[in-house]
Amino acid sequence: MAARQENAPVHAAIIMDGNGRWAENKGISKYFGHDAGMRAMTAIVRHASDIGIQYLTVYAFSTENWKRGAEEISGIFKLLMIYVDKELDELWRNNVKVNVVGDTSEMPKDVRKYLERTVSRTAENTGLVFNICLGYGSRAEIVRAARRLAEDALAGNLAVGAIDEKALASRLYTGDMPDPDFIIRPGGEKRLSNFLLWQAAYSEFIFSDVLWPDFTPEEFDNAIMAFSARKRRFGGRS
Repeated sequence: MAARQENAPVHAAIIMDGNGRWAENKGISKYFGHDAGMRAMTAIVRHASDIGIQYLTVYAFSTENWKRGAEEISGIFKLLMIYVDKELDELWRNNVKVNVVGDTSEMPKDVRKYLERTVSRTAENTGLVFNICLGYGSRAEIVRAARRLAEDALAGNLAVGAIDEKALASRLYTGDMPDPDFIIRPGGEKRLSNFLLWQAAYSEFIFSDVLWPDFTPEEFDNAIMAFSARKRRFGGRS
């Protein structure tokens, strides 16, 4: 393992944006853009593990992505299974723990099977926690947490007066993890796109014009350097 970089964040999150535009710029199918995006993700996961990042959360497929064409969606799921099948042994050897964050119930059964196998195989690993957000939307996540609070209150397991930020946060998908220190969005856009809305309350943001397939470990290191140079006051004063 490489030496941990000074002032490296504990939890980094990435909105992986630009696969389609990358492919269009090259005059090729979006499938190859998503394939290049998967390879970029593989390199970043490996690098994040090497430099000692403890949590890495990536936005891979949102609730809104279901609006895309059937061929593109099918290609994304096919590539996801290829990635899981190809990288599982390395993830396990490198002590990476994989979590799937989001609602995968509408995904094809074979995709869910591959994902479940990956989560199960790496469940006892103690290194980098790699969260793959699939079928994920932050508003839906907050609604889900609110429903769980209501169910607990109706069952008599939670007093209404005990419902606070901590209670709601504990019922999010990431309830047992620290909030992201910073969020990277390659691809030139400057918005959250329904990603980690609750958790990002005090996250730093790094925007890059580099399209995701071209986002390298060096770009990741540059983002960490930019993050490390910022003074985080969380609403207080230095």
